Amino acid sequence: MLFNVSSLQDGQTARCARCGQFLTRYRSDGLERALAYNIAALVALAVACSFPFMQFKASGFENLMTLPQTALELYRNGMPFLALLVAAFIILIPTAVLILQLILVSSLLRGSRSEWPRRLGRLMYTLEAWSMVDVFLIGVIVSLVKIAHMATVVLGISFWAYAGFTILFVLAISNLDRFQCWRQIEALSRTGEHTA
Repeated sequence: MLFNVSSLQDGQTARCARCGQFLTRYRSDGLERALAYNIAALVALAVACSFPFMQFKASGFENLMTLPQTALELYRNGMPFLALLVAAFIILIPTAVLILQLILVSSLLRGSRSEWPRRLGRLMYTLEAWSMVDVFLIGVIVSLVKIAHMATVVLGISFWAYAGFTILFVLAISNLDRFQCWRQIEALSRTGEHTA
C-alpha cells in the first residue's frame, strides 16, 4: 500500500491502515533531539571506555576489567576473530554510527545541499543494524546473575556509563525518524539541483 504522510503535524504518528505497523512520526524538533542524545551518548561511551567496567573477587583472587579489555582478553586467549567481533559490535560500530549521525544531523540542520548526506545516511543505517549495544548489556546482566553465587562482583563506573550509553544510543537512533530523515535529505538534494 502507498500512504501520503506529508500532512503530518508535530507529534503525529502514521501507521499502516492494513496491519497497524508503525511508519513514521513527525517531530519539528526531531533533529535537535537526535543531536542532543547523540552527543550525550558519545560522552557516556567515552566514560565507559575510560574506567573499570567490573571487578571479580573469588577465593582471594581479584580481577579488574575495563570495557576495551573484554575484547583484548579474548585476543590474548587465542580468540582473535571473537575479539574483533566483540570490539566491533559493542564499541567500534556504535561509535561509527554515532559519528555518522552527528555529521548527518549537523549537515541537515545547516541545510547542506550536497550529495554526501545521502551517502552518509545509507552507511549509517546499514551499520546501525550491526550495532549490538543493547544485546551486550542484556548479556552482561544475565551473566552477572549466573556469576553472583560464585564470586563477588563489583560494578564499576564504566558499567553504569555503558548502561546510560545504551539508553542514549537507542534514543539518538529512534529520534532520527528514518522516513523524515530521507525526506529532508531528498528535499535538500532537489534544492541543490535547482540552484546548480
